[in-house]
Amino acid sequence: MKLLSFLNLRGIGGQIAALVVVSIMTLHLIVTALFLMHRPDQPGPSFEGGPDQLAAAAQLLGTAAPADRPRLVTDLARAFPQLDIAVGPPGAVSKAIDTDHPALHGLHRRLGPAYRSFLLPGHGDARAVGIVLPDGMMVTARLAANPWRGPFWGGPWMMTALFAVISVTLLGLWAARALTAPLSSFAEAAENFSLNGGAAAPLPERGPAEIRSLAKALNRMRERITGLIDDRTKVLAAISHDLRTPITRLRLRSEFIEDDSHRSRTLADLDQMRAMLESVLSFLRNDFKLESMTLTDTASTLQLVADQFSDMGHAVSYDGPDHAMATVRPDDLHRSVTNLVENAIRYGGQAMIRLQASADHLVIDVEDDGPGISDARKTDVLQPFVRGDDARNMDDAEGFGLGLSIARAIVLAHGGELALLDREPHGLIVRIRLPVRQARRAAA
Repeated sequence: MKLLSFLNLRGIGGQIAALVVVSIMTLHLIVTALFLMHRPDQPGPSFEGGPDQLAAAAQLLGTAAPADRPRLVTDLARAFPQLDIAVGPPGAVSKAIDTDHPALHGLHRRLGPAYRSFLLPGHGDARAVGIVLPDGMMVTARLAANPWRGPFWGGPWMMTALFAVISVTLLGLWAARALTAPLSSFAEAAENFSLNGGAAAPLPERGPAEIRSLAKALNRMRERITGLIDDRTKVLAAISHDLRTPITRLRLRSEFIEDDSHRSRTLADLDQMRAMLESVLSFLRNDFKLESMTLTDTASTLQLVADQFSDMGHAVSYDGPDHAMATVRPDDLHRSVTNLVENAIRYGGQAMIRLQASADHLVIDVEDDGPGISDARKTDVLQPFVRGDDARNMDDAEGFGLGLSIARAIVLAHGGELALLDREPHGLIVRIRLPVRQARRAAA
């Protein structure tokens, strides 16, 4: 059963096995075709006037008696006129121009060491060749210019290997692309997955059987998660709405408390309950509903935040370039920096917003001169509903530990990073690092 399932072409294992088999068959077909075209067990093409005929004629003359050679030369010249065989003239050896020419390699190999051959000055498409017989007699002939076969790397076998490698490589790349494309789409869909209304597209259900099953399971999981988040938000919205009414009634009733001290404390508690409900609901709903990315002057946004707090009497300043363009969600960025500045002025006497811009990233620092946060608590305070340590504990009527969590969620939705650093001599630096150019993302 396992073997049969492995051979199923709908699965990844079957497709990989088919890829291997097809690649091997293709390689064998190419090699076989070239083998039949260039069979090494068959003699090469015979060219008239080639080294085979000339070597046979020279060997015949070399074994014949000297008295019979003139007659043999005449017969050979009549039988093979293209060779133009003749007895070499005196001094022909001194006219030799090359004894190791590639065209003579075949002739040397056929004649053996007892014969010497060399080129003479010639013309046309044939070469004048001189051959010294074993007894010293010399004959001349015309050797046709056979096509010279290049070295091994220029031969048909190397071309066959290169063609086979290129073909199999292209086939493998295509198959790998076809098998991994669904996985790449999974990664993209996971990056774009949104908990805000299920705005992200479902995972594509294509490819091998295992990939399709995985896509279906992930799509069902996505639907369940989205349903759970929607149900949670609806329940919390209903609770917030239902609790708002009794809180309002309690506020009205508290107005009839004659003791001013008790009345003010009761009203403060009710205001804190209302603020807590609104903050929790705002965090769980994540209030930024997939705002579209736009090219924004982030320097102007940071200057606006500093001016708003300065107008309210807080010591907040901006240090950075006048303009810095980046693709962001402007309202979300404004909200994130506002939350950080609120924390800075709450725990310190002043706040500084710094901006450093480069070609690829923006670095935004929000600094305060407060007591800072210990290293052991820096990871914890980034979690929802977690307040700082004793040095930065807020009064019970102030905040609920959501400012840093919301700011961090916004930064992560931009594909950036948020880190807490120590400031010298004391204080805290909240550093935001954002990419200037955004990939296609959804709020996470």
